[in-house]
Amino acid sequence: MKRVRILITALFMIFLAAGLLFGAGEKEVEKEGKMRIAMVVKNLGNSFFEACRDGGLEAAEELGNVELIYQGPSTPTAEGQIEIIDSLIAQKVDAIAISANDVDALIPIAKKAMKAGIKVISFDSGVAEEGRILHLAPSGDEFIGRSQVKMIAGLIDYKGEIAILSASSQATNQNSWIEWMKKELEKADYKDMKLVSVVYGDDLSDKSYREAMGLFKSHPNLRGIISPTTVGIAASGKALEDTGKAGKIELTGLGLPSEMKQYVKNGTCREMSLWNPIDLGYSSTYIAYKLVMGDFSGKKGEVMKVGRMGDIRIGDGNVAIMSEPYVFNKDNIDKFAAIY
Repeated sequence: MKRVRILITALFMIFLAAGLLFGAGEKEVEKEGKMRIAMVVKNLGNSFFEACRDGGLEAAEELGNVELIYQGPSTPTAEGQIEIIDSLIAQKVDAIAISANDVDALIPIAKKAMKAGIKVISFDSGVAEEGRILHLAPSGDEFIGRSQVKMIAGLIDYKGEIAILSASSQATNQNSWIEWMKKELEKADYKDMKLVSVVYGDDLSDKSYREAMGLFKSHPNLRGIISPTTVGIAASGKALEDTGKAGKIELTGLGLPSEMKQYVKNGTCREMSLWNPIDLGYSSTYIAYKLVMGDFSGKKGEVMKVGRMGDIRIGDGNVAIMSEPYVFNKDNIDKFAAIY
């Protein structure tokens, strides 16, 4: 009988040990499972968003145990983004960071994602407040809009006709910047300047090029163009060179140093600005990760510690401002063109 008890006890200990090992194995598998964060951009083939992707990959590597899923439609449409997000919901990703093609059209699908337990934020171009936890703006709308006018004014000596070549008419960030440009132009400093047209190239190179050419034809006295879109400013630069108007019509806006290097160095675009898209992708991915982990709530007034970017505060409308734009000219363009 004593031997039977010893045998049973021995068997129990073996099964218990096996159970503990199995349990440890389960925990190890769970530990090895990567958090999946999706970055949904306006469209693929856009250098700005490819730089955002690189920043996201940097954050993923720094944080560890993170898989970055980079997706976007072939053309910048809300419909294309909706289809992608629907697929990501089915894949049960942990978080989605969106640069929206339409402020309102993405609300229903974003709500569906959040209802499924996915943390949803927007960056660069926002989803309306009800469709996301927070929005990460690369810079403040007022600062961007007013600074664009100040740059073009300096280039044309505060005199003459100017035009704006924007992205799509539904792009929330572009529209807000344009409103602040108009408010800046109301100041007495710009009494000799006139905004004669606002056109939209839909962030497509060929259409932006045609719109720039149309401005030259419609406004023969045009002195300057503001293009607050990386695609539009590069297309405008090419249009100016192709028509021999470089130097006669000044160009500024928001551009990628790598794409604008030749235009900056030869004087077609003497000055432009942009935030660092690598930092933007890094910050978006970092914030999405921390939201999933429960380290951030995403509420107004919260100060988020975002890795190498430091503290980023969430303001009204649950909008956080990353940093101020940086001005590029012939003195610094080579350095930054080598980065992005």
